[in-house]
Amino acid sequence: MNKPDWIIRIVAVPPGEAPLWVREKWVGLDLPAARYSGHRKFLSIGVLSLPRSVLAQWLAVFRGRAELIAGYAVEALPAVNILGHAHPEAAAWWRENTPHLIAPKRYLVFHEEVCRIADI
Repeated sequence: MNKPDWIIRIVAVPPGEAPLWVREKWVGLDLPAARYSGHRKFLSIGVLSLPRSVLAQWLAVFRGRAELIAGYAVEALPAVNILGHAHPEAAAWWRENTPHLIAPKRYLVFHEEVCRIADI
């Protein structure tokens, strides 16, 4: 496995649609940011309100349901696996409630204010 370009440490509870107790479990974890990511702005829709089809997602963006977020993209599958090592019950919530997101090449975006670049 290649060494990631960026490792982010979650230093505060991220905002989002997951329950507070689940979001709290991200705090303190080091996650590999997506290779292209670095710090950028992303169009994002909540993990529970995200439409399943790509067409419906674009319609949601067109209708103004997406939010522009400054932050870091993290591939969802490895992130939830890392979460699972520290907090299996929180990872189980993600797998049960957002299985469409826990797949290769799907991403979670963490707001910049809850992240710090970790030493690697």
